[in-house]
Amino acid sequence: MAQAHVTGTDPSGTDPSGTDLWAAGTGGYHTYRIPALVVTALGTVLAFSEGRRHGGGDAGQIDLLVRRSHDHGQSWDEPRLVTSADGFTRGNPAPVVDRASGDVVLLFTQNGAEHTETDICAGVGERTVWVTRSSDDGATWSEPVEITAQVKDPSWTWYATGPCHAVQLTSGRIVVPCDHAVGVQHDRWNDPFRSHVILSDDGGATWWVGGVLPDGTNESTVTELADGRVYFNVRNHARTNLRGHAYSEDRGRTFDGFAWHPELVEPACQGSVLTGPDGALFLANPASATRTRLTVRTSLDDGGTWSDGIVVTEGPAAYSDLALTRDGHLLCLYERGDERPYDSLRLARIPVGKVVAGG
Repeated sequence: MAQAHVTGTDPSGTDPSGTDLWAAGTGGYHTYRIPALVVTALGTVLAFSEGRRHGGGDAGQIDLLVRRSHDHGQSWDEPRLVTSADGFTRGNPAPVVDRASGDVVLLFTQNGAEHTETDICAGVGERTVWVTRSSDDGATWSEPVEITAQVKDPSWTWYATGPCHAVQLTSGRIVVPCDHAVGVQHDRWNDPFRSHVILSDDGGATWWVGGVLPDGTNESTVTELADGRVYFNVRNHARTNLRGHAYSEDRGRTFDGFAWHPELVEPACQGSVLTGPDGALFLANPASATRTRLTVRTSLDDGGTWSDGIVVTEGPAAYSDLALTRDGHLLCLYERGDERPYDSLRLARIPVGKVVAGG
């Protein structure tokens, strides 16, 4: 099947695939990375990013930022700070809306700014897990609360929430996709990495660890299927160049049937999955051997098979997240660039019908 391509408008005139929400070197930050999206109970769209102050790497002083849209992603408020701590990396945003309270619950991870992932896997420095929340559609945020003791096994070294949106099931349970490394040799390149989920049944007040996938899995994304099962789609850490997936019949407590999906090629990168109208699944990832060709695919059989999809951009692209607006559009916030995929975070706004038809 021939792939469709997104068309739209962009003030720069350089790429017809959306509008930049953050551009490297602006706003006091060297680089913006790690997108996440969520739509609040009132329909406000929240777009999150990491603001990396002094460099483009994963360590250093990193703050969490948010922009808000009140017209389904067509225009945006100015960026505002969600949380920052001097001398620390705060990142990996994983937002979800709690239906009972209407609050936006945001999970993230923290470590000392001087420590890299390699350091943390070696046992030098600690990676901790935190939650903050907003009761006013993302305008202000509570003082973060640490939940590391509830959700991190003592043998785990590296830890990441998301990065991308979490999900609240029909039952009310919140399911947050995560991953971790186990400190066996204390070597980032040889220790086991595994995807897992954390769960809350009280709107994010308390948390516990749910299902854990086999070794070789990594950053992850989760959604609820029309039949109530939970679908878990994950990045590879096993150098397979394929994404993996599994299913849960007990609301994320356990997962079965893990397999690498032969249609979901990627260069080991984060991706995002979302359940759309009539139970269709959408998946965004760089569908290539390199971090290029950001594509949104569609599955009409609960992730069993996937379409060729819609190409959002042919050029360099990496992490992304998806959200559905109340006016019938699929939003895709993604990392992109001209020569490398980290020049900006760009938002594509695509009619849902076009995604399904094009996929």
